Amino acid sequence: MTERLMLLDTASLYFRAFYGVPDTVRAPDGTPVNAVRGLLDIIARLVSDYEPTELVACWDDDWRPRWRVDLIPSYKMHRVARVVPGGVDVEETPDALVAQVPVIRRLLDAFGITVLGATLHEADDVIGSLASQATVPVDVVTGDRDLFQLVDDARQVRIIYTARGMSKLELVTDAVVQSKYGVAPAQYADFAAMRGDTSDGLPGVPGVGEKTAASLLGEYGDLGGILAVAADPAAPMSASVRAKILAAGDYLAVAPTVVDVVRDLDFGEVDARIRPLSDDQLAAVDRLAAEWGLGGSAQRALRALGNDV
Repeated sequence: MTERLMLLDTASLYFRAFYGVPDTVRAPDGTPVNAVRGLLDIIARLVSDYEPTELVACWDDDWRPRWRVDLIPSYKMHRVARVVPGGVDVEETPDALVAQVPVIRRLLDAFGITVLGATLHEADDVIGSLASQATVPVDVVTGDRDLFQLVDDARQVRIIYTARGMSKLELVTDAVVQSKYGVAPAQYADFAAMRGDTSDGLPGVPGVGEKTAASLLGEYGDLGGILAVAADPAAPMSASVRAKILAAGDYLAVAPTVVDVVRDLDFGEVDARIRPLSDDQLAAVDRLAAEWGLGGSAQRALRALGNDV
């Protein structure tokens, strides 16, 4: 089997599972387990269809890192339920999902799936680092367009994009990014910084939409080149665009640091190989599956991960 690393944007997937599976799916004690069962079914489908040899569930140890907020205070602000001074802000999350996240974490461990997070960093940064440092082909599973910046045909890094649902998964390659946005993946972060993203609280450059951002990157290469031309009155750039870029100078000075995923986190040697579970591990999974009423979802995930059940 060809070596292949699959990186899960775990929160993106369990949110999708929560909203995609009815909340009438419950454990014997009445606790909703729609996100739990939905996530197990998603993992079973992904592993069966794409056949990774290694699997990492990437975790948000800090979904809204202070160092990003210090640069752009509006970053994800609309999703904050409670600010925690000196700690991790509480994300606005349905109570029924909050109750399931610890169960999800226990089950990932029980199924032998490697879970990785990093202090002061988002799952995106974990994904960015693992994908950038990998020596084998990589599939990143996410519904977050920001991770398109990682796509790299030369290194065999692609995105399995879930935004349209698990029945309409899209494989995102260099050509797909170029076709959708008119930029190369290496330009995507600069493109996103200029365009802005309301889902992340990034204001973008007022008056500069996707077409203008793509055109500027096509002409000047990257944000640094665009800023250099805008600052040079003798350089060719329309007066209106120049004015918009210069007016957004303070934002553009910090936006790349916020939008760029971190690629240099050091996790040391990570053993994420998918292996069949021992008898003791299988028994532990069976106990958890019975406790939480996971039924066929647990069995499908076990089989997909190479267990004879």
